[in-house]
Amino acid sequence: MSPNPIVLSIPIFFLLIGIELLIERFTHQKLYRLPDTIANLSCGITQQLSGLFLKIFAVGAYQYLFEHYTLFTWERNALYWLVLFLLVDLSYYWAHRMSHEVNLFWGGHVVHHQSEEYNLSVALRQSSLQVVWTFGFSLPIAFFGFETLDFVLISSLNTLYQFWIHTETIGKLGWFEYIFNTPSHHRVHHGRDPKYIDKNHAGSLIIWDRMFGTFQAEEEKPTYGITKPLNSWNAVFANVSHYVDMQKDLQRIPKWSDRIRYLFKKPGWLPDYLGGYRAAPAVDKAAYRKYETPSGLLLTSYVLFQYVLCLAGTALFLFSQKQADGSDRFTTTENLFITILISVVVVNCSVLFEGRAWVKRTEWFRIVLYPALLIVAVYLNTWPVWLYGVGALYFIISASWFYFICTHEKS
Repeated sequence: MSPNPIVLSIPIFFLLIGIELLIERFTHQKLYRLPDTIANLSCGITQQLSGLFLKIFAVGAYQYLFEHYTLFTWERNALYWLVLFLLVDLSYYWAHRMSHEVNLFWGGHVVHHQSEEYNLSVALRQSSLQVVWTFGFSLPIAFFGFETLDFVLISSLNTLYQFWIHTETIGKLGWFEYIFNTPSHHRVHHGRDPKYIDKNHAGSLIIWDRMFGTFQAEEEKPTYGITKPLNSWNAVFANVSHYVDMQKDLQRIPKWSDRIRYLFKKPGWLPDYLGGYRAAPAVDKAAYRKYETPSGLLLTSYVLFQYVLCLAGTALFLFSQKQADGSDRFTTTENLFITILISVVVVNCSVLFEGRAWVKRTEWFRIVLYPALLIVAVYLNTWPVWLYGVGALYFIISASWFYFICTHEKS
């Protein structure tokens, strides 16, 4: 089983999402939309899968500094844990703040802000690339003698704390608001209204925003999302969309010096001769419409069927990363191959809602390929023969169901 606290918390995440769905049902609020929720979960899946490769690099850098350049030796007492918690949370604040204020870094964080809803599934909408830009902010902690596994544990707990604050079902919390990050504070952070942009970067403690001048109390209800809506449910495109826009801007900038400045200036910056900084526009709440892709019951139920299987398979894969003796169960090549297989499913499930012509072809290819791969794997590994039946049954159900969709319903 994986020792990653975030992976171990997956059942709790889904339990709490289920509770929020019940609250939505009984209070008649509109908190969730299925395509948006699937897109959020898909970004979380791709982030966890990419983390199998990228997080090891980040932790490895910390371990190297700890082994060779640590300046102190600590007794692991209450003070040790308190100081480590404060340093982790402070480094998170600055990494998070710079992810909003540096264009290059924003490309690795924007994924988390793309949803136009605000619910617990948004907490799971994470970028696959953010760690590339932000892991360095926490590396100085290694110089102060905090062991690598302890750092990883506190960092994970800091991330876990932030799950519950992604909800509209909890109002303001009195005195708690002065010290800790809360749903009210974080709703502000996800607002695209000009007064809310680049505010409340806290992880666990809101005190950093109050100290460094980035605090904003929640007043009117925020409009969620980003100033240039993604208008797609595709998790892979979500991770690269900002860099696609950056490439277009860079092609417009003639001077190399300005191109370098563009990378490290705030999102929206352009040289004066190209119009200068593009400030966030005010939101016309009367005219504002969320991205919608209406779909029929057949398609919706089909996507749910495929996605539930994908979630179960992904969870099993992540939980099975380590063997009982602590060694890796899969090679890097095997991890990469399974990651690609899962990524195809999450992209197809999301894009089927968009009705793109190409997704029908890739879905037919997948319906044929995946059972065939299972049958080959059973044969090569002498797995139980009943898995042949599972592969055949999956093919029959998926192929007949999807054929019916393609011939009877616009997708």
